[in-house]
Amino acid sequence: MRLAGLQKTSVIDFPDQISAVVFTQGCNFHCPYCHNSQLIKRELPPEQELMPEKYFFNFLENRKKLLDGVTITGGEPLLQQDLKEFMLKIKNDYNLLLKLDTNASSFKKLQEIIEAGIIDYLAVDIKFGWARYQELAPLTVIEDIKKSVELIINSDLNYEFRTTVVPGLHNQSQIQKIAAQIKGADKYFIQNFRPVNTLSPDLRESRSFAPSKLQEFKKTAEAYLREVNIRD
Repeated sequence: MRLAGLQKTSVIDFPDQISAVVFTQGCNFHCPYCHNSQLIKRELPPEQELMPEKYFFNFLENRKKLLDGVTITGGEPLLQQDLKEFMLKIKNDYNLLLKLDTNASSFKKLQEIIEAGIIDYLAVDIKFGWARYQELAPLTVIEDIKKSVELIINSDLNYEFRTTVVPGLHNQSQIQKIAAQIKGADKYFIQNFRPVNTLSPDLRESRSFAPSKLQEFKKTAEAYLREVNIRD
């Protein structure tokens, strides 16, 4: 595993659980509003080192009694070749719950992990309506994401879909498209953009949406989805 960092304790990343958050290096998307932009590059410069797996597992050994679970995020965790084995080790050796954050662009790998029954909570970022995904990623991944969405909605997983909404990039039309393409989903979260550490320098000077606009987005999505919430 290519591990880039560790947040030792979080009470907000994994719903209703105290979790450690481990970050993987590398992503196949280039979202201009990404707040973990340092994790996008797959190859690091020589002076920047990855976190050894041994360090992470030593940490878990010492802290496992104080944690409910581990959140695996990125970057894009599904790019990691040994992700399944990594998750199984956390589950079997440390008896911790697992949350996975993903853009769902690696359908076969996600399907394999779901079928292994090791995910306790899955969070999937839905960026735009399908037609605009080409702004962020290769066209080849879009069909995989569509298949992943269908798989998740028809599964017994505890999951959420979520969209980070950015002024100038998202509007009610986009929210309507997104909600329609995940119709039938259990939970959908609208997350307000924060202009911190973004891939695009221009967005670091941008503002977040006003609460009233987030409520408008919520109302639009509720025409298609049972449960819509806001993370401001």
